[in-house]
Amino acid sequence: MPVPLLEVRNLRVEFPTRRGRLLALDDVSFSIAPGEVLGVVGESGAGKSLTGAAIIGLLEAPGRVAGGEILLDGRRIDQLDDEAMRRIRGKEIGAIFQDPLTSLNPLYTVGRQLIETIQTHLDLSTGDARQRAIDLLESTGIPGARQRFDQYPHQFSGGMRQRVVIALALAAGPKLIVADEPTTALDVSIQAQIITLLKTLCREHGTAIMLVTHDMGVIAETADRVAVMYAGRIVEIGSVQDVIHQPQHPYTIGLMGAIPSMRHEVEHLAQIDGSMPRLNAIPTGCAFHPRCAARFAPCGRERPELMPAAASRAACWLHDDRHRKAAAAVHATLAAIDHGTSLS
Repeated sequence: MPVPLLEVRNLRVEFPTRRGRLLALDDVSFSIAPGEVLGVVGESGAGKSLTGAAIIGLLEAPGRVAGGEILLDGRRIDQLDDEAMRRIRGKEIGAIFQDPLTSLNPLYTVGRQLIETIQTHLDLSTGDARQRAIDLLESTGIPGARQRFDQYPHQFSGGMRQRVVIALALAAGPKLIVADEPTTALDVSIQAQIITLLKTLCREHGTAIMLVTHDMGVIAETADRVAVMYAGRIVEIGSVQDVIHQPQHPYTIGLMGAIPSMRHEVEHLAQIDGSMPRLNAIPTGCAFHPRCAARFAPCGRERPELMPAAASRAACWLHDDRHRKAAAAVHATLAAIDHGTSLS
């Protein structure tokens, strides 16, 4: 296995309130190697974006990292002060957000914003920074980059603005990019172009990418591995092919079953009843068990940790040797759910 660029170990994020502490991320662990794309998926409220915010040091108050470690290139970064984190953010960790207008200052030209970012992190003259900025715009697929350098964000289309944001994220040559729903606000054809661009970055520059999205199609096309989150925890993690075609957690199976198949017609898509629990009402045991069609005795009592499950790892008692006899009775329920091979 390649040496990880990013390691997240037992990460806990909490929000203090008048009624006590709300645990938003609970014991989240994963790693990303150089040049690898890790997709992070799940419903709204699962903790995907919060995980990315914790990594880049942009948790909104009163949220805080309450436990665990975040290591970048072997160095712990979760305990750095704001000034030290600002030096890392941009230079070593880039960020791409869902709405490019929130990342761009409407009062400044895109060229000025690029030059400012470049000179903040790199020791370059204004002339050299300008040339690097133009090169970045060209490399992200913006036509007429030299002419568009002096235009304002509102003069760019949504897809072009997102390319500018990607250029900003790459300005100082970061090792890691946290991309939070980078294609959600774009139409399908532009999504495909952005996906191709992200894959090129990994291939040509060895950039590691944490890709946060709810779109399994984007994951299937872009990621090497995928982590499925539910209620602040990772419930399954493995290679894209394994998780998509042989999901091992009932929640992942439900997600796959909700995707229309391109190979055969179905009268009804599978659905997951209920909704994500609130932070102040996380069930005991497995947080998914109230919605799970395959739940059995231990699910409501004990919380499962990630364990080997076929070729991936899943936090589900169905894969625990101690409960194998009881689990066998519910496997037929899971087998009856079509987990959609439409992404092949």
